[in-house]
Amino acid sequence: MLNNRLGETLMILIGSFILATSLYHFHFQNNLSEGGFLGIALLVKNSFNISPSITTLILDIPIILLAGFFLGKRLLINTFIGAVSFSIFYSIIEKTSTITLQFENHLFIPAILGGIFAGFGLGLILKFGGATGGDDLLTILMSKKSNISIGKVYFIFDACILLFSLSYLSWNEVGYTILSVGICAKVTEIVYESKYFTKSVSIKTSSRKRLHA
Repeated sequence: MLNNRLGETLMILIGSFILATSLYHFHFQNNLSEGGFLGIALLVKNSFNISPSITTLILDIPIILLAGFFLGKRLLINTFIGAVSFSIFYSIIEKTSTITLQFENHLFIPAILGGIFAGFGLGLILKFGGATGGDDLLTILMSKKSNISIGKVYFIFDACILLFSLSYLSWNEVGYTILSVGICAKVTEIVYESKYFTKSVSIKTSSRKRLHA
């Protein structure tokens, strides 16, 4: 049991590192936007000048509490590990990385590579029962309840947010970000549904049985 928990934690940490590295070097350095709750926070920031840290907190708390009821305590603990480790890794990379991967007029390169690596990292986090925030938990919950694949839910959710972002972003930035999100969603789905590892996320039902992902 202990070895299983340590293995889960290790894989979530590896996934968080890969995700943080790819988002910083491919997305941030090439001015690609973000989907999820961060994308909503950036939209609110641009429209009402409210700090993203406040908006993401307001969005995260109720979703995390709701997901805790449906998905269980174990996922909440792993989400805490995923969210905190991602923030720490991103902060360290942002301050210490000497690698610059700017592609200027060839944004399809960071869009594709960023989507692949971010999808792999996020897929590992989800595969081993974690998440990086309320938007991940909402995606898992929507996928479970609707029987729509987790990759499709991610893409629809993020693409809708990015389309609203056209109010302050160019078509070029939004278009390449949607491309990256699409690739990320597909890779996430492949890793999440892979048979090479045992999935650990479970969802409560009214009959108190557990349906393993």
